Amino acid sequence: MEWYQSAGVGQQPTEKQIANFVGNPLWAFANDYLRRAYLVQPQYNYSCCSMRPGWNIRYAKNGKTLCTFYPMSGYFSMLVVIGSKEIAEAELMMSMLSKYVSNVFSETAAGHGAKWLMLDIQSKDTLLDALKLVSLRVKPKNKIEMGL
Repeated sequence: MEWYQSAGVGQQPTEKQIANFVGNPLWAFANDYLRRAYLVQPQYNYSCCSMRPGWNIRYAKNGKTLCTFYPMSGYFSMLVVIGSKEIAEAELMMSMLSKYVSNVFSETAAGHGAKWLMLDIQSKDTLLDALKLVSLRVKPKNKIEMGL
């Protein structure tokens, strides 16, 4: 079953329902990390976007979106926006990140000076790389051990 089929517009899923659907421990780690490191709470949004319809989970701090999670069966996708102010630093980081994340970065065209990276989080390395990219946009309030 596709995610958008599991809960309609007026049926916001619970955290537990989403975690059960995703069925991957990286989901819990990512959510816990963002809450504790940035002192933020998830915002649930329903999207009619044809690419990723259904409920998504957005994290924002001081009006800046940190990232958005899109639940998938067995994994989740994470949208990380690299703004024009962060692109140069992100480019320098690429040699230290996984080949997958580096490829997504290089293949993503910049629009209005930013890159919108849609990363499929299926491994610990990809998640850790994605969280490093989030920290370019907004520095964490708390230092949280990122080891899994």
